[in-house]
Amino acid sequence: HVQLVESGGASVQAGDSLTLSCAASGLHDHIGYCTGWFRRPPGKNLEGVAAINTGSGTTTYTDSIKGRFTVSQDNAKKTVYLQMKSLKAEDTASYYCAADQFYCTGVPPIGRFAYWGQGTQVTVS
Repeated sequence: HVQLVESGGASVQAGDSLTLSCAASGLHDHIGYCTGWFRRPPGKNLEGVAAINTGSGTTTYTDSIKGRFTVSQDNAKKTVYLQMKSLKAEDTASYYCAADQFYCTGVPPIGRFAYWGQGTQVTVS
């Protein structure tokens, strides 16, 4: 049974930093997966933010957050992180991580992922 659990969401001020975590369990092998971060702003659709290949550690970002967000991993803990800096009001959203066994070369579309977490709320004011 695959489970992804996000944590770290909070209400913060514009300009603050925040790190989200995505802890995975039940994956056959944590190496060899693409883990993506997505967000759903209030009243809007789910959008891709960043992705990381857990084997190689290669990362990719959507243009709107490039330079402010960093995705990283701790394979020993089977956890992927999303470090967010210089947060803006428009970063307010529910943030989700997703994973599946493929190599991602960009931020993949939502439909590529079989496994999703429950989400964590980030509010920037």
